[in-house]
Amino acid sequence: MNTDFTFSTEKEYVKSSHERCRAMGINIDMVYSRKIISGEELQKKLEENTELIVTASPFMDQLYSFVKGSGFFAILTDGEGCILNVIGDEDILDTAYRFKMIPGAYMDETSIGTNAMGTSIAEGIPLQISGKEHYIGAYHRWTCSGAPIRNTKNEIIGSLDLTGYSENVHLHTLGMVVAAAYAIEKMLEIKEYAQELFVTKKHMTTIFNSLEGGIITTDLSGNIKAINKLAIDMLGYGEIELKKMKIWDLYEEWQEALLKLHSSEAWYNEDVYINTIKGRVQYNLSAYPIYNKDETIVEVVFIFSEVKRMRKLAGRMIGGQAVYTFDKIIGKNERFVKTLEYAIKIADSKSTILITGESGTGKEVFAQSIHNFSSRKDEPFITLNCGAIPRELMEAELFGYEEGALGGGKKGGYAGKFELADGGTIFLKEVDKLSQDIQLKLLKVIEEGVISRIGSSRKISIDVRIIAATNSDLSCEVENGDFRKDLFYRLNVLPLFLPPLRKRKDDIKIFADHFMKTIAKRLNKKVVNIPTDYMKYLESYDWPGNIRELENVIELIINTESFPKNLGSRKYQYNEISCNNDMDSYNLETIEKNCIIRALKDFDGNISLTARALGIGRSTLYRKLKKYGINY
Repeated sequence: MNTDFTFSTEKEYVKSSHERCRAMGINIDMVYSRKIISGEELQKKLEENTELIVTASPFMDQLYSFVKGSGFFAILTDGEGCILNVIGDEDILDTAYRFKMIPGAYMDETSIGTNAMGTSIAEGIPLQISGKEHYIGAYHRWTCSGAPIRNTKNEIIGSLDLTGYSENVHLHTLGMVVAAAYAIEKMLEIKEYAQELFVTKKHMTTIFNSLEGGIITTDLSGNIKAINKLAIDMLGYGEIELKKMKIWDLYEEWQEALLKLHSSEAWYNEDVYINTIKGRVQYNLSAYPIYNKDETIVEVVFIFSEVKRMRKLAGRMIGGQAVYTFDKIIGKNERFVKTLEYAIKIADSKSTILITGESGTGKEVFAQSIHNFSSRKDEPFITLNCGAIPRELMEAELFGYEEGALGGGKKGGYAGKFELADGGTIFLKEVDKLSQDIQLKLLKVIEEGVISRIGSSRKISIDVRIIAATNSDLSCEVENGDFRKDLFYRLNVLPLFLPPLRKRKDDIKIFADHFMKTIAKRLNKKVVNIPTDYMKYLESYDWPGNIRELENVIELIINTESFPKNLGSRKYQYNEISCNNDMDSYNLETIEKNCIIRALKDFDGNISLTARALGIGRSTLYRKLKKYGINY
């Protein structure tokens, strides 16, 4: 083994680390970590560290924002050095990805030698490892600044790291990492003990979480204490002029909001009239109290934003509400129950969720349930199947367009799905089908929180929680260059994997009984008792179509009162019908309509796949959807 390396004698922790690496027999020519986990093992690791991931995510975003575009990436690990989350610039992420510095890779000294993450955990101190101070040669191009993260018992539960090319690193880099790690520790402490916050902390947190609109803070006498630039732009007055005013000069009914807050009632999303330099203008107003340590209101934060009621109404009119809830999800399989508990735990996080699993495993059911368990449950839930929209129309569908921007576009323009989902959740099905240019635009939306319609330079602030889903392996798509690494990491902050039905066969009877009751009721038919030997056959089948396939089989049993065998070798035909003495089923239009509905259901509303399965063209399918009034 080559042992020709040098280290800084000024850094005792580097010397100690190298000695440990030699004792462990670490090969300095290695490139990849000795230990990289994936699949269910990684999913379990992420579930165990959900609180750390969710808490650290906004601080990682803030840390990365300071160095964005300078060739850096930020890494979060657990207490064992396993990578949990990575964000950074595209170029350096590309290099890191080649070295398999990905979620699931262990960065402890035993696995990859001296580095800021593993060594800071081993030494228990913040430190910086630069160039040849890394034990393995592959990392000599980088400088890593890492700090351990501790819980309230002073136990190390993770590490935060900022890595960049050595020539780009400054002395203050480690200081920023230490500050962010400390902030994460404090936030974890607050969550664990639910401590009361003093007025300064509450003041900063309230404003930090309210940066989307115009912000004015006042004391209880109506004196304006602080105001942000957006509020100045919205109101039209100068900052000095505004600070000489009272809040009632702008909002005459301010006492109404104050009384509500004193009564512990919420005051948000109220449409009110504000006195601006141009006259009375309608804005959306929310008010938040700031308490002192005795839980007495001492100041009020007023947040003004554009009226969004019509936008919200439009979202609901196009079916922007979720109907499924966690209590409607059935199953007793032990692994599935843990997945369900994990989904409940992350439901109210602001971080993006990536749901993966085979077709028919219930990804949309989970997406809707997550939305309905979050604080956004009363806001729109907008679904977009990325595989069902032509590529040339996808940008308009997501972000909308101004009047005249597109040939044949709607008069007055068109609000895209992100605008309609404002305040709520957008569910992007088949996200792997997005083109590279749309992937880049989606990445910017996640990073900046603003969109622009096609044909407009006006930036629209949005507050949308993104849940993405795919039945593809996005890591392979990234490997093949078909999906952006930086977008993958942004979407994969909170991954949720839904196991196939063949991995939870103890739930098959539960599903069969459930579908038998619900489908029979919907079809106004009698329940068919499934014999014990046939139930055993169903439990032995592998169900490539998962829960959806089982539901279709139960519907077939109800309609035919027979028990189909050889399910695996049976090619599904949409022109199959079962008359069963029902005269209406002989009507050709009824048969055609039912076949289309069934095909749409089987292919998750994907127009291209549905048309192909039915043996007709897309344009023909669109005409028939309109003819029969079928929503898809």
